[in-house]
Amino acid sequence: MDVERVRPPRARSRGSARFEKGGRPGSLAIILGGAVLGWVLPNLEAHLPSTGLGFDVSTAQAALGAIAAAMITLAGFVLTAVTLVIQTIQAMSPRLVGALHYFGRFLTVFALLVGTALYALVALSQVGSDETPRLAVTFAVALVLFDTIVVLGMLASLRSVVTGGGLSRAVGDRLHHVVEAVYPTPREPAALPRSDSRAVDRPPVDVHFRGRPGTVRSLDEEELVRLAAHAGCTIEMTVTVGDFVGTEARVARILAPRGGDVPQDLPSLVSGAVRCGPTRTFEQDPAYGVRLLADIAIRALSPAVNDPTTAVQALDQIEDALLKLSGRALGTFGLVDDAGAIRVRCPAPSWRDLVALGLDEILLYGAANPQVARRVRALAERTAAHAPAVRRPPLLERLVVLDRLTRRAAPDPHFQALAGVADPQGLGGPTGGGVLPPGPA
Repeated sequence: MDVERVRPPRARSRGSARFEKGGRPGSLAIILGGAVLGWVLPNLEAHLPSTGLGFDVSTAQAALGAIAAAMITLAGFVLTAVTLVIQTIQAMSPRLVGALHYFGRFLTVFALLVGTALYALVALSQVGSDETPRLAVTFAVALVLFDTIVVLGMLASLRSVVTGGGLSRAVGDRLHHVVEAVYPTPREPAALPRSDSRAVDRPPVDVHFRGRPGTVRSLDEEELVRLAAHAGCTIEMTVTVGDFVGTEARVARILAPRGGDVPQDLPSLVSGAVRCGPTRTFEQDPAYGVRLLADIAIRALSPAVNDPTTAVQALDQIEDALLKLSGRALGTFGLVDDAGAIRVRCPAPSWRDLVALGLDEILLYGAANPQVARRVRALAERTAAHAPAVRRPPLLERLVVLDRLTRRAAPDPHFQALAGVADPQGLGGPTGGGVLPPGPA
């Protein structure tokens, strides 16, 4: 397995690990915390200086009861609104809610409202007939103010969440950060390792997956390199992030050190470094972001939706991603140990793979629409002008495919001429629009 680039292993993102676990533990902690705080604060207040809003006993009871009822009602409203929003997002792509972590955010808001209601109810039970816990009631009022700000912020964000353009921008923002994390430097000639630990005198040992079937979310690169270096072996992964692996599927093969054997427990340890889950995530997987953008575009181009402008907005983000990736080292990569020896080889999408992922389905479903055809043409020409010469052919090939599909889908000369012009806006922009000629391949 020849590598195009080598680099040290990267530590796994803690934020990504938290996202994989979802928002349920945090939301449950908020709800339980509200109940505990509602019991602790009124009892603790006797040992603190008297402070807070001035309430008599009956007013405090009425205020806490009203807060609890209002928060429960608002939580029901938020739950209904979130259900409708999630249905709308899933109409764009079933994978968007999980990929952008919207469900976890909405769940946190819901838990905050329920936690406030529980706090008010438990604090209400602590209100005696002779003394009002002023601090506890004041804190309940402050929670109402905080909850209101959070809910208003959530409602304001929904304006972009429920639109195709807003979802495309959200995916594009995540994709930008993932590209910078996975491919942090512009394309450079692959540094030659000081040594290559690959052995040739023993047959490789296959590694079969031992966990629950699922999609590869990430590889524990540090663990893989550590295992290979400790055993003196080389590990060649046969799956990449985003692949589905079933029970006993082969995920890697281990090349024994020259003149030695593969440790008996190494295959199971290597299998444990392959992190799987029910769905793909952005971690270590820029191709997934391109996949989501293409999903948004082709869903918008379906006859049931017929929204080419949303497809153009998705193409804006695809162009931005391809422009970033065009100067980065892509394809199969090697992970080196401290001595500079390649210990792990991992397959990854090449430039041609990413261009096909971002454009081919959109070409297939959108070539008949002048707006989409003009935007794809502008994308291909702009990216070809920016990319190194070796990476221009896949883009120029898509221009040829676009011409062929347009002639077949729109036989009228007017629409053929219209689709033959590059327009970054799709329709309505100045023809040419700053697009540079791609130059010789």
